[in-house]
Amino acid sequence: MPLRKAPVLADAAEFCYHAAMAKTIKFRPRGICAQEITVVLNDDDTVSDVSFYGGCDGNHRGLNALCKGMKADEVIARLEGIRCGYKNTSCPDQLAQALKTR
Repeated sequence: MPLRKAPVLADAAEFCYHAAMAKTIKFRPRGICAQEITVVLNDDDTVSDVSFYGGCDGNHRGLNALCKGMKADEVIARLEGIRCGYKNTSCPDQLAQALKTR
């Protein structure tokens, strides 16, 4: 099966498609230490992998471990709105925002 071309999107997110129809979301978060979030979704909309570039490695590994196998909508429902200290957002909230761009 040939690769599909990524659609044109706003500057905050970018999609890539794999031959197996998994979707990769590359998201530029705002208001957190991480500079990029990459999420791989299986064709059934379950999370296959989450990785953060920059920020707290242990917390990001924990988010990856917890979200793997979950439906994207469930991840959004659980993580959206979580705040980090005085900030209006957090790494979990930005992961939810990344998934909402799918």
